[in-house]
Amino acid sequence: MAEVRLLVDANNHLGEGPLWDVKEERLYWIDSTAAEIYSCRADGADVKRYFVPRHIGSMALREQGGAVVALANGLHFYDFDAQAVAFIADPEADDPEMRFNDGKVDRRGRFIAGTMSYDFDRYDADRGQRSTRSGALYRLDVDGRIARLDSGISCSNGPCWSPDNRTLYFTDTYCKEMYAYDYDIETGAATNRRLFASAHNMAGTFDGATVDEEGYVWSALVFGGRIVRFAPDGTLDRVVPFPVRNLTSVMFGGPNLDTLYVTTMGRPMWGIPQKERDKGGLFAVTGLGVRGLPEPRFAG
Repeated sequence: MAEVRLLVDANNHLGEGPLWDVKEERLYWIDSTAAEIYSCRADGADVKRYFVPRHIGSMALREQGGAVVALANGLHFYDFDAQAVAFIADPEADDPEMRFNDGKVDRRGRFIAGTMSYDFDRYDADRGQRSTRSGALYRLDVDGRIARLDSGISCSNGPCWSPDNRTLYFTDTYCKEMYAYDYDIETGAATNRRLFASAHNMAGTFDGATVDEEGYVWSALVFGGRIVRFAPDGTLDRVVPFPVRNLTSVMFGGPNLDTLYVTTMGRPMWGIPQKERDKGGLFAVTGLGVRGLPEPRFAG
């Protein structure tokens, strides 16, 4: 029986991107619109907070120390001690309405992250429709080069890989769809995009995601108050109800990689009210009976 409990009463504006680091045995997560990075031990103790200069969409730890952060103004290296960034690149610098959002590292140490627009005016949260798809999906190679993997995306979220590295999963949140790509782990190429799962018949829409060691995909349903698990063939396998409505992302962690950490949103968006006492908190789900996979570090 799954048990859901509040781990850290973080009161995040827009908690996102839980990241368990097996080397440090610490959990990291971000508050995207507050421009903050947090970390804690597996049990929620020893919370630390760091600041970044712009809105942050995602982060990944580096093999040589520090992190890669995807900020509103591009990709940067981050020094935790100095709380300072070093610019790498911004492939969409000519469009100030665009910002980086969710991202993760593949098992060759590349950072994959996508973009979205700040312009929410034409988004219908109930129907999941948006009139423009101006975002894109990018790959940051270990040598610092950036490649565009896909375009025509409204809100980039949830990149994660199958255990055999052959499939990249990726979510377009505003469109209420999750896709699968054929992924070449040797080159980092993503091809043959197809629909993996749809949230059109669900409350809410897909947000952050992760894959467990059995190859099943877990996704947080933002606006939906549930976590869903899909089999590798796209069949809905399990639903975990949640005490707050606006879940944002999930990641397995803890010493045995069997705790599912869940970030949430604390501020209202698109006029959708949030009345739950624990909104914006970091949660832990135990008793799921499955384990996750170690999250790699950026190799550059």
